[in-house]
Amino acid sequence: MHAFPMILVPMILYNLVLFGGGLTGQHDMAAILNQGFTLNMFSGDAWHITVADLFVLTSLIALFIEMVRSARSSSREILNHAFSMLTFCVALIEFIVLKGFSTSAFFFITAMCLFDVVAGYTISIVTARRDLSVMPPEH
Repeated sequence: MHAFPMILVPMILYNLVLFGGGLTGQHDMAAILNQGFTLNMFSGDAWHITVADLFVLTSLIALFIEMVRSARSSSREILNHAFSMLTFCVALIEFIVLKGFSTSAFFFITAMCLFDVVAGYTISIVTARRDLSVMPPEH
């Protein structure tokens, strides 16, 4: 479970909503994403939250978890980085090729997948350098 990229969760949810919506007769992903609810704030303003907003929020939470997890240095993290790269590639292909994925919400999910890959490798490299600089020189 440690090698499973958490950023994959919102991507899977998006796929389930899109393909599940097609099964229920709702083929327009934009219409699904624009559905939502309103919260009345103490200020008197009405905050309209859409399904797309919830996807982006879920993705941000998953990205945060991935950033915390990438700070660890273990062999499982290498596998996690590989799965994160695969997740980004699948998300990019879906965004470019498949109908219903060319939405702002899925673009942000794809961008967060890319950030996960780049940050994960960057953090691993910095951590490895720090580990190497702490080791005493061999004679």
